[in-house]
Amino acid sequence: MPQDRQWVADAIARIEADFTRSADTHLIQLDLPQLGDIGLYLKDESTHPSGSLKHRLARSLFLYGLCNGWITKNTPIIEASSGSTAVSEAYFARLLGLRFIAVMPKTTSPQKIAKITFYGGECHLVDNGSMIYDESHRLARELNGHYMDQFTYAERATDWRGNNNIAESIFEQLGREPHPTPRWIVVGAGTGGTSSTIGRFIRYGKVLANGCELCVADPENSVFYDAYATGDCSITGTCGSRVEGIGRPRVEPSFNPTVVDRMMRIPDAGSFAALHYLEKHLGRRCGGSTGTNLIATLALISEMKQAGESGSVVTLLCDSGDRYSDTYYNPQWIADQGIDLAPWHAALEKFDQTGVFDVKLDRHSA
Repeated sequence: MPQDRQWVADAIARIEADFTRSADTHLIQLDLPQLGDIGLYLKDESTHPSGSLKHRLARSLFLYGLCNGWITKNTPIIEASSGSTAVSEAYFARLLGLRFIAVMPKTTSPQKIAKITFYGGECHLVDNGSMIYDESHRLARELNGHYMDQFTYAERATDWRGNNNIAESIFEQLGREPHPTPRWIVVGAGTGGTSSTIGRFIRYGKVLANGCELCVADPENSVFYDAYATGDCSITGTCGSRVEGIGRPRVEPSFNPTVVDRMMRIPDAGSFAALHYLEKHLGRRCGGSTGTNLIATLALISEMKQAGESGSVVTLLCDSGDRYSDTYYNPQWIADQGIDLAPWHAALEKFDQTGVFDVKLDRHSA
C-alpha cells in the first residue's frame, strides 16, 4: 500500500538523520610502558548513542529489514541477544515507534536489562543461552513479527566495502599516524559480523599485501576457536560465555573463518584482569569483551617486540564497564565463579616492566 511505502521511506530517513547527527567514534592511542615503536590504539565504540559497538550492527539490521520489506509500520521486532545488541535495537525501535522484545539469558547483566527497558523494549528471559534462537522464532511467529536474527544477518547487512563501516573508519583515522597500516587488528566474535567486515575490508582495501592481519580473540566456553582450528563448523558447546557479547555455543552463520588470519583462546581470568589493567592506564572502566581483546593484543605486541618489529595494533573498546558493576567489577562475583585474577595481574605488571607478556594461550594461524 502507498501509505506503507511512505512509512518505510520515512523510517529510513529517520535512521539516516540519526546517523548524520552522530559523529564517528574516537581512536584512542593507549600509551603503555615498554611499547617502543609500536602504537596501540583502541577504537572506542562505547561513545555511540546506545553505548556499544552493536549500535552499528543494529542500524544496519534495521535498514536491511526495512529495505527487504520485512519491517513495516506495525511489525514487532524480536531479537536474540546477550544484551548489547538488544540495547541498540531497542534504541532504533523506539526511534521508529515499533514494539521491541529482547530474548536473553537470565544471566544478562541487570544494567543491560534496565537500558533495554529505558528505551521502551521488553525483556523475555530464558534459563539457558542456547534457548534464545528457538524462543525468538516462536515469538516472531505468534506475534506476526520480525526476528532480526543478528547471528545470521550481521555479515550481510553491513556494507563491508565502505559506507562508514568500522574498518573504513579505522584506516582513515590511522592515516596520519607513524604506522598508518596496522600490523594487526584484534576483535572478538559474537555474531562474527565485525570480524567478517574487517577481514573483507583488509582484502578489498589492498592492505593485505602490506602485512595487515586480523586476529580474533575467543573467550572460554565458545566454539569459534575450536571450529577455526579444526575446520569443523558443526561443533557445539554446552554452556554460554561469561564474557557478554562475544563467544557462542555454536558457530554462527555470520562467522567467516576464511578471512581470519589468527585466533587466540583467552581465559576468562585474563579477560577480567585486563579490565583492571585498562582502568589503571585508561582511567575508565570497560566491558568484558574489551578485556578479552586486550589480552590478545598484548600477546601480539609481545611477539612483535621479541621479533624486533615496529608497527601499529588496533583493537576495540566495545562498551562501558558501567554495565557490569554487578559482575566483572564485583569481587564477590569473581570469587563465586572460582576465578583467580592474581597470576594475570602479575603477568600484566611484568608486561609494563619488560614489554614481554609471558602467558600461555591457545593460538592458531590460518
